[in-house]
Amino acid sequence: MPDVLGNPSLRKVLLVGAGILAGVATFVVADVLHDNHTKATTAMALTTGDAARAPAIFRRYGCSGCHAIPGIPGADGVVGAPLSDFTRRVYIAGVLKNNSDNLVTWIVSPQQVSPQSAMPDTGISPQEAKDLAAYLYAH
Repeated sequence: MPDVLGNPSLRKVLLVGAGILAGVATFVVADVLHDNHTKATTAMALTTGDAARAPAIFRRYGCSGCHAIPGIPGADGVVGAPLSDFTRRVYIAGVLKNNSDNLVTWIVSPQQVSPQSAMPDTGISPQEAKDLAAYLYAH
């Protein structure tokens, strides 16, 4: 087996390659973090909610019992629709145009919007719904 590290030319190539790979990895991670921060900031401005409060709210109202929710441990319900890629959806519950006001309305009063829906009115407040909406739009 050749002594790759003992060869100064090969060692230099390996070090340069490792440096380039590390730089690319750093760029990719920074870009993803920047994109996630931008999404979260935009979602919070759009909804006037605080996405950081959402995990506790999801647990308090039992949302994870019916929905799979990205980033929420144990939120793997299959009764309701999965709550991922919310920004890519055209409609909420198949009946409301996807925008922050409609999402808050749906979360607070799903039975008013669609009386045949399995989603119950939970008693969630409008501010808590805004926090959930911020989280859903950010993830």
